[in-house]
Amino acid sequence: MGADQVIRPQVRQAVAQAQAEGVIITLATGRMFSATVRFARELHVTTPLLCYQGGWIQALDGPVLRRIALPTNVAREAVALGEAQGWHFILYAEGQLFIRELLHPLSFYHGLLGSDIVVGEAWENVFAAHTVDKVLYVAEPEHIPAIATLLQSRFAGVAGIVRSHAQFIEVVPLGVDKGAALAWLAQYYGIPREAVLAAGDQENDISMIQWAGVGVAMGNATPPVKQVADWIAPPVTEDGAVAILERFVLRKRMDEPARQL
Repeated sequence: MGADQVIRPQVRQAVAQAQAEGVIITLATGRMFSATVRFARELHVTTPLLCYQGGWIQALDGPVLRRIALPTNVAREAVALGEAQGWHFILYAEGQLFIRELLHPLSFYHGLLGSDIVVGEAWENVFAAHTVDKVLYVAEPEHIPAIATLLQSRFAGVAGIVRSHAQFIEVVPLGVDKGAALAWLAQYYGIPREAVLAAGDQENDISMIQWAGVGVAMGNATPPVKQVADWIAPPVTEDGAVAILERFVLRKRMDEPARQL
């Protein structure tokens, strides 16, 4: 799926073939659950989804299996820091996006983050009524490294800091990352690490690419992602997901049962 947020027919077909052969497939994302469901349904994925960078694990039509929320004091500090620095940021809480004001077209938020947006709500009201999952800062790509450095200094030992997009840097609960979530789900299904495959293109994918038995970077991935990968696939726009499944899954057939996530 590229920037247009459209899953190409070739990808849907390859995923369907892998599922027919018994492969367990999931989606791991920084998005909230409600913003991920439509992609899962399109791919007929019924496995629990790894959302909020792995802090929220839930099946499409089932309960939340695992949730690690951001401590309120950390969320308050992240909000206070963002306001003091004049940063544009979004607070994720229980399936909603809370934002002071829209600084980009609505399509920007809907396409990259989700559609359930609440604008202008007082932060104290949010903290009083909701449990926070993460705080995401939006900035031009060249400004993200400096923001990351400040966040890492401020939240060392109390929260995780992860870059999830060229324009996004996030404060997430300590210990939350896609690798830890993938490990949890593999254990849930009784699948050994060496039978797990993970692929991604952003820095928030590094932990799961490193954890999985086979870690793949997309051809459009950032350099740090490519550095830790076992293999580099074609870019998303060239149906890299199809190439991954054909190389590591679909050719293994019955002599080596495929149970990769």
